Amino acid sequence: MSRGVWVRFILVLGLLAGCAALAINVKPNLGLDLRGGAQFVFEAEGTEQTPATAENVDKTLEVLRGRVDALGVAESVLVRQGENRILVELPGVTSDEEAQEAEERIGSTAQLTIHEVLATAQPDAEPSEEGNLVLPSDQGDTLEVGPTVIQGEEISGASAVQREQSVEWVVAIDFNGEGGRTWADITGKAACNPTGDPKRRIAIVLDGEIISSPEVNESVGCDVGIRGGSTDITGNFTSEESKDLAALIEGGALPLELRAISDRLVGPSLGAAAIDASVEAGIIGLILTGLFIIVVYRLVGAMATVALASYALLAYAMLVGLGSTLTLPGLAGFVLAIGMAIDANVLVFERAREEYRAYPSAGLRRALQVGFNKAWTAIIDSNVTTLLAAGLLFFLGSGPIKGFGVTLSIGVIASMISALIIARVLCELAVSNKGASRRSALSGIGDVGKVRTWLDRKDPDIMKHRGRWLAVSGAALVFAIAGIAQGLNLGVEFTGGRQLDYSLAEEVSIEEARTAVSDAGFPEAVVQTADSGDSAFTVRTGELSNEEEQRIEDELAAIGGDVEKIDDQQIGASLGEELRNNALIAFGVAFLAQLLYLAVRFKWTFGVSAVIAMAHDVILVVGIFAWLDKPIDGIFLAAAMTIVGLSVNDTVVVFDRVRERWYGSKPEDEFSTLANKAAIETIPRTVNTGLGSMFILATLAILGGDSLRDFSIALLIGLVVGTYSSIFTATPLLTYMHEKWPMSRVKKERVERAPEDSGAVV
Repeated sequence: MSRGVWVRFILVLGLLAGCAALAINVKPNLGLDLRGGAQFVFEAEGTEQTPATAENVDKTLEVLRGRVDALGVAESVLVRQGENRILVELPGVTSDEEAQEAEERIGSTAQLTIHEVLATAQPDAEPSEEGNLVLPSDQGDTLEVGPTVIQGEEISGASAVQREQSVEWVVAIDFNGEGGRTWADITGKAACNPTGDPKRRIAIVLDGEIISSPEVNESVGCDVGIRGGSTDITGNFTSEESKDLAALIEGGALPLELRAISDRLVGPSLGAAAIDASVEAGIIGLILTGLFIIVVYRLVGAMATVALASYALLAYAMLVGLGSTLTLPGLAGFVLAIGMAIDANVLVFERAREEYRAYPSAGLRRALQVGFNKAWTAIIDSNVTTLLAAGLLFFLGSGPIKGFGVTLSIGVIASMISALIIARVLCELAVSNKGASRRSALSGIGDVGKVRTWLDRKDPDIMKHRGRWLAVSGAALVFAIAGIAQGLNLGVEFTGGRQLDYSLAEEVSIEEARTAVSDAGFPEAVVQTADSGDSAFTVRTGELSNEEEQRIEDELAAIGGDVEKIDDQQIGASLGEELRNNALIAFGVAFLAQLLYLAVRFKWTFGVSAVIAMAHDVILVVGIFAWLDKPIDGIFLAAAMTIVGLSVNDTVVVFDRVRERWYGSKPEDEFSTLANKAAIETIPRTVNTGLGSMFILATLAILGGDSLRDFSIALLIGLVVGTYSSIFTATPLLTYMHEKWPMSRVKKERVERAPEDSGAVV
């Protein structure tokens, strides 16, 4: 055995040790759907003077940071989305009251101004001069005040304090230099008026409401005023009221007005259940997948299973090392990528089996090396196409969908390192010992397997009936489109409205839950069972106030005892329409990106055939979900984009073998015959990879919550449909297109081999 193999083995151990240290010592960033909390999306509305540009939104964002910090919420997240939106996440804020209070305090414009009081007035009186205001005061009367003399930006700080020898809470305000001088001028002018005269008062106005109108103290001299650059706002405040007011003033006036277009409230129990379910599914799926690979590929399968376990460690270390946020869809993507990781190993092992059957005297290690070399292009092409789909999810998605794109990308990269580096080193070490050489059947690559042997014996001519297969695909599309035409069960992400997930203490039927929601005054609401408990329900409706939501909760409590609100999501109608449009754009860009990549790597006819097969797969999954009345939401969008990657992954593997056989083929060889041979040769890989992935998805479908279950079902359907379409849709289409636009034969540089009995390769 060469020294190079041992060197690579030591490097692999060092890599895994570093990943283990990173995984142990770095705490992962969990999204709100896994740790509980409140999430708000605000849209900035500009004016002619202050347009809602990215620069002005960033200024508004900085003001919001001060307000959020004043709330005392740890690990809060504030980021700009696009040009005019701001995402705010507040972990630990899990009650309606806390969330509503936080939203009001964060989104308030807090336009604090200070005015001179001119006189008392009648509530409906008009100002005596232009620029004056008539406003109700904090003392119960109505005042006419003059134009603004001090702006909010002239205030440098504010805090809630309780002065010595007083039980009253006040808000202490500090002015900057210009504001302090103005304050001294107006209080000195007011002090020249007698006690009880309204002109002796100063009006402090917040967003058009007089929050305090104190009279200047008798100790202040006429034309002298209050100097020192600070003052107290009084108003019989409670401790909480003074702190709230100080937080708004301290945060300052927002450069732009904000409008809440989406909010979500997630209970902490949902995240804990999702994490437990996903970890359990990942462990069980990994064990089942490992056992399957060992049964099929024996010794090298056992080494691949070890590499598969190292993949999980590597992917997790990359996730925490990059500081990525792990969300519920991201957790599903992390588990899903375990199943996808076996694909590269299966490709290599099938190639190695073919090589050993052709040149057994060259040895197991040589067959394995050739298997890695020959599978390289298919592995790269299939993983790049999956990365394209994941990248589009990241750039075109938002929130959890973006997190899924990040996790899937990390998973694909980690799976390539696992299969092409770690698995290669372990497998080379395993087949290099004398025991493996003497018992080639136990190595896992000493024979081509029962499936390939049966296919070689039967030699089915799939392309002979290519028209029939395309007709089946067409009929399936008609079935799917008919389901879509009946209407899709769109989630609130796409329609706007409010979605609430409840868990009841007592067992309640779905009919009883629907009656309760209807009795609360919402007969049009969609009520469905959820999987977060024995008696859990999802309620989807249009716009709903907190008071109306409480009516629903009370009616459910009347029939089911204690009610726990697990999730509360509200999205504006305009945002829902935008998300729908973005979803369509995402699919359009995905298809175009895959088409361009395959056109460059293969030929445009290959790209068109693959994209048509992709569209076929996505439409079928959407149609089946329509017939099953399953929700089409953000989680489904992530699944659909993943199906795009899975579909083209399978197709690329077949097309890579078609191209290999076509290059260097004899002039008398027909393209359809070679394509048929290529499709048959890839069936063992397709079957083994599909079964390995199904173990993971099946455990997610059984053990995951409602969202993970629908996600897994969509991918299971997509996996079956994609496996079918790569052989029975994409390949027949390619053969038809080749007849009209043939692909030229290109001489392929071949590896010249020494005589078979020498065991050498030159």
